[in-house]
Amino acid sequence: MARLSRARLQEQNRAKVLAAAEEEFAERGFRDAKIDSIAERAGLTRGAVYSNFPGKRALYFSVLAALADRAPAPPRAEPGRTARAALGAFARAWLAPLPLAAEERHGPARLGLDLIPTIVADDRVQPPFAQLMKVEAILLGLALERLRPAAGRQVRLAESVLTTLHGASRLAAAAPGFVDPFNVVSACEHAAGLDLADAWPPPHLPYAPRARPDDAPWSPPPAVDALRGEPVDLAGDGVVAVLGLHRLEAVEEAVRAARPADQVTAVLVTGDPDELGPLARLTVTELSRRLRQAFPESAWPRLRLVHDERGTVAAAAGAAGRVIARAEGRGACHAAASADGGAPDTAAPSHRTGGARPMDGPPRP
Repeated sequence: MARLSRARLQEQNRAKVLAAAEEEFAERGFRDAKIDSIAERAGLTRGAVYSNFPGKRALYFSVLAALADRAPAPPRAEPGRTARAALGAFARAWLAPLPLAAEERHGPARLGLDLIPTIVADDRVQPPFAQLMKVEAILLGLALERLRPAAGRQVRLAESVLTTLHGASRLAAAAPGFVDPFNVVSACEHAAGLDLADAWPPPHLPYAPRARPDDAPWSPPPAVDALRGEPVDLAGDGVVAVLGLHRLEAVEEAVRAARPADQVTAVLVTGDPDELGPLARLTVTELSRRLRQAFPESAWPRLRLVHDERGTVAAAAGAAGRVIARAEGRGACHAAASADGGAPDTAAPSHRTGGARPMDGPPRP
């Protein structure tokens, strides 16, 4: 019998740990789950668990992200929806997996109930999670804007709807049976009629950088748009915003400042790929599913999201294209997206790049 390579063996062990952890978290919840029990279920040692995951929280986030990744793709929404109908469909998609009665609080339905308490328990996880929530609101707001362009910026409305839905999620966990899903859906539908006096003020920061012309080689690795599940040609023309998880809201600067024909891509990079990486994947995957169920494809945001947990996109270099303008720091996304940059003497695709230094540390190799 042929021996497994070390990489293949590690892959198999990781899959065993994830399967065992899913069973453990479903039965006991995050707080009462034990690493020793997970190791026993997997038929491995405690050390083998820790060689694949740095801790119980990272393992929990990875289990939830894996579940979201393998869930069947939902049907796409029918075209021609109104903002009211889209928000109602979004709320129904959000509430569908929640255990809304005490007797449902077991098995797979229990798995996600500890997510928010786990995040609240650690100050280090809260800032990147808050930024992931900002991205949720920006994407939902952009989708609403495409349904009704004359309404102006809709991010505040999206924040209000998400606050309602996250509150419903918490109450479903803390007070099963209290949440009436029909009332929550109705509230989200009626929110479409709110006027929150929302407007996008361009950054007026005296310390914001100015994009500088550049002519650097750019040969990014293959990438996938986490929203649509489709390959991304990062070597094509457009704006690339490389953002640490503590500054994700800056992506709106790039979207608002970019020219109508520009493709805007946000590259999410983190110095903690084992724990924060799965949390980012989980958040984006679940949002993508809900958008797919609620909004016609024509209303999806003009934005792509790429997970770059190991920093390969951020470190890319080569000769497939050229970077023609570059900016770093706070306000960099606005500066790069609005820069002309000048056309270099090359037929290769051109990019304007901007990004904020990841405050959670440099990306690991």
